[in-house]
Amino acid sequence: LKDSLEVQRTSIGDSLQGKDVTPRPLYRPEPNASLHKQSKILSTQDFSGATGSDFLSSLSTHQTSGINASLVGPFSRTYGSSSISKSTISTTESMADEIVEPGSRRDTAISLSDVQVRRDEIREQLTKEDIDRRVDIYLTETETIWLLDMPTVMVSVESEDAEKLQERNKIYIELCKNKAGNDCFVERMMQTLNGAPKNKEMQCDKILMEDKGMMATSWDLYDSFNALETTLTSSITERSSRPTSVSSTSSSIIDLESVILARIHEEEEDHSEAILKSEKFQQDLFFMERVLMENVFQPKLAAYRQLPVLIEEEEGEEGEEEEEEEEEQKETAVSSSILLDLSEAQEEILPPSLERLWSYTCEWSDGHNVSSMAWNKLNPDLLAVGYGQFGFKEQKKGLACCWSLKNPMWPERIYQCDHGVTALDFSLANPNLLAVGMYNGTVAVYNVQTHNTTAVLDSSESFDKHIGPVWQVKWIEQDRGTTGDDKGEILISVSADGRITKWLIRKGLGCTDLMKLKRTASERKKLTGEKKSEALISRQAPGMCFDFHPRDTNIYLAGTEEGHIHKCSCSYNEQFLETYRAHKGPVYKIAWNPFSTDMFLSCSADWSIILWRQDSVRPILTFSSTTNVVHDIMWSPKSAFVFAAVNEGQVEIWDLSVSTLDPLIVTFPNPGVKFTTVLFARNTDCILIGDSNGTVSVYELRNMIASDSNKV
Repeated sequence: LKDSLEVQRTSIGDSLQGKDVTPRPLYRPEPNASLHKQSKILSTQDFSGATGSDFLSSLSTHQTSGINASLVGPFSRTYGSSSISKSTISTTESMADEIVEPGSRRDTAISLSDVQVRRDEIREQLTKEDIDRRVDIYLTETETIWLLDMPTVMVSVESEDAEKLQERNKIYIELCKNKAGNDCFVERMMQTLNGAPKNKEMQCDKILMEDKGMMATSWDLYDSFNALETTLTSSITERSSRPTSVSSTSSSIIDLESVILARIHEEEEDHSEAILKSEKFQQDLFFMERVLMENVFQPKLAAYRQLPVLIEEEEGEEGEEEEEEEEEQKETAVSSSILLDLSEAQEEILPPSLERLWSYTCEWSDGHNVSSMAWNKLNPDLLAVGYGQFGFKEQKKGLACCWSLKNPMWPERIYQCDHGVTALDFSLANPNLLAVGMYNGTVAVYNVQTHNTTAVLDSSESFDKHIGPVWQVKWIEQDRGTTGDDKGEILISVSADGRITKWLIRKGLGCTDLMKLKRTASERKKLTGEKKSEALISRQAPGMCFDFHPRDTNIYLAGTEEGHIHKCSCSYNEQFLETYRAHKGPVYKIAWNPFSTDMFLSCSADWSIILWRQDSVRPILTFSSTTNVVHDIMWSPKSAFVFAAVNEGQVEIWDLSVSTLDPLIVTFPNPGVKFTTVLFARNTDCILIGDSNGTVSVYELRNMIASDSNKV
């Protein structure tokens, strides 16, 4: 057999002129695969995934591996062709029968074409050049995926099926017409179940809107661009010595610009906080705000100070127009003088009135009750306002604000108090000290010269502090020596605990009682057989107000909750000098006349205002114009006959030289607002009125006729 094969090979090689035409095997093993043993030549692992031709070709390669030569004898395969004889197939099957067990013959034959071997994939190592290499990725459109297709029910009139559809529509219309009253149709009702709707709520973050503005002046732009140009030129000159290309120079300039802009932005952020917190910046803003407010309120401030209102005169573009205007002014001089005379005559005819100029209010004072007001003794433009409730059930935190005429929109100082502020007053010897009385009985002293909002002195830790609301505080100058040249200032307060107290500023607030307001028995004669009155709950009568004599500071008047007015002396605190009985309710305010020092006014909760003389216990005049509680009264600093009174429903300006029955001017508040306190301006014809809504309104007195006499 071996000899015959060699003869055939030589004959084939000779016939093809020395070319080897031996068929190559169809299956080539992996180069890294291990060599198989001869005993496993026909195992399923070696031929898994291989075809029948691969199996036969592999069989021919193992002919020299020790297999018996008789097994190859029956082969009659012709080289170069694809035909195999039956003897070859039978020989192959017989050889498989000898190696493989009979029970697994079919399974092995089937698995030869179905089972595939998993080969390990060897990943190629990428170099740096492969990573940096440009890769083109082409995106192509995929096939259209239809998620929803709703065929149209409309057909064009020009289409081929348009005539058929029109005929069908006509038939349907006729059918609907013939349907009514036709026995061929029967109406039946059907119920369709609709899906139950469900409401769902979603929660999202609130959209916050914020407005921001910025102002860039011409000098800001100049400084920014100038700094950028200087840095660019310096950097370019430094780099000009080194040879660089055009592209690198442009890119470096762009990078340098971005770095410089970022650095400038960081420096601005760093310096912005320091600038905003600097004292110089705060001072500049302070003056700038005042200048702006004076420009806005210039006409009203001029009316308050009784100054002429500034009117900007428009200048002519040409000199000829100015000359014509001068001639016209000369011609109208006579007519203007006539008009002025007429206007003066009209002013004489016009009745007195109050004209509102502006109001002091802010978000801090909104909703608070204006309890008291006081001018600074040294600076007449500085006003202190106390905010606090009068009722026990209406109590809340109070405020003490200092307002300036130069800025009517916002207070200069704001002092927040834990309790309602009921009274306040400025010192004369030390105008920077502001005394504040509170509803819980505390007396505090603030220094308005500094920005510190804490009290300099406080009576909360004092042993002899008030245990009731402090209804009035006032700084009084008293004589220390016998000659009266040496004067000292003391702080006086009156409280609902029935004590009039003198406070001394030393290491702290030390106090001594000037007078304890004892309850007085009624002068009503007892009837025969009448029992004695019941025991009093308290021996002391709550004090409501006081006022010292304008000339003799040793004498003062004190009003009580009983309705009595007691005349007292600082040198004698055991007994009253005199008692004035006429009011039937608590006395809220007492005021000496600044010109006629023997006269004083008093107002009470019994709706009345009484004019008293010092040497008489009987009232001279009683004013009762309304049926409301009179909270405050004040004499005018310019006339001995004019005073103002405030009740819950109106403000009244009285002039005793004109009428003692009716007020001269009456002003009403806004709906839902009550007037609480009144204060005359010191140097002008203006009046300030506080209300229950936290607003202090400034009014100008118009057409008031001043009296020549200074005695009532």
